[in-house]
Amino acid sequence: MVVMFSETPSATSSTAPRHALVTAAASRTVLLITAAAGCAVAFVVAYLLFVRTASGQQTENGVVHSAQSSRRSTVDWAAPLQHADLVVALGGVAVLVLAIALARRRFALGVTALVLLGTPMLAAQLLKIYVLDRPSMNDGLAVASHNSFPSGHVSAATAVVLALGVVLPARFRTWVLAGGSLGVAWVAAATVALGWHRLSDTVGGSLLVAAVVCAGAAVVSARRPDPGGVPLVPVLVALLAPSALVLGGYAVLATATSGAAQFVAAMVLAAACSAAVILLVAGPLRRVNFDPARAGSRLSR
Repeated sequence: MVVMFSETPSATSSTAPRHALVTAAASRTVLLITAAAGCAVAFVVAYLLFVRTASGQQTENGVVHSAQSSRRSTVDWAAPLQHADLVVALGGVAVLVLAIALARRRFALGVTALVLLGTPMLAAQLLKIYVLDRPSMNDGLAVASHNSFPSGHVSAATAVVLALGVVLPARFRTWVLAGGSLGVAWVAAATVALGWHRLSDTVGGSLLVAAVVCAGAAVVSARRPDPGGVPLVPVLVALLAPSALVLGGYAVLATATSGAAQFVAAMVLAAACSAAVILLVAGPLRRVNFDPARAGSRLSR
């Protein structure tokens, strides 16, 4: 996809560099590709920083140790997740997605939403079980050493929100993603409170799903191009903000001075970062037409 730059009469003047990011524009497909790349890079950064370094593991294992040793797994607000059946819940969501699609007479759109629901969750499990590992750093903390990156629960919650954003009318998409981000935030914080997952697991789950969905949206957008341009500032934000989110979370968690402070910080950061990932991709996804039945329209309705 070609990046387009608009011409201005003062393009060769001394003020041109100052206005370069304002006058330059990229296609929506480029924005989506950049958002997918930004989330994918941040996913790798989170894994290398938190999982593959001794300092990262020590910081996060302290949180898990604090959660398990102090029996914070019985926190009342997190208890519903402890008793939820993830398979049944996902089955219910799949039925709901198809029901919405049939009610809108958009069966193909429902299939698209189901693909975007299932693909990132499958990718998360394959990466966690067969590809990624958590090397033992012998930090002296008696916590599980098996790989838990990325979180399956947070991946599923994020995928559910994005799938609903796809199958519902596009005019509601931003609101669905904004409201759904609160639910994902709760799931992320609850998995930390229960001692199931670390901060990096939760952020990694959201980033992986966002990367897959944005990549899929880029394919759709390339086949149904939007003649409008997107300023380069949002493109740069989509590329850099996810990694900045990961680095900022690491900096805050590493500076906590006590086990209790680390535990609280990890819960808050898990909620905030997971929700922020959804909000970051809400903009690039806002005007994508996922509906094959409306291929001639820029925006599904």
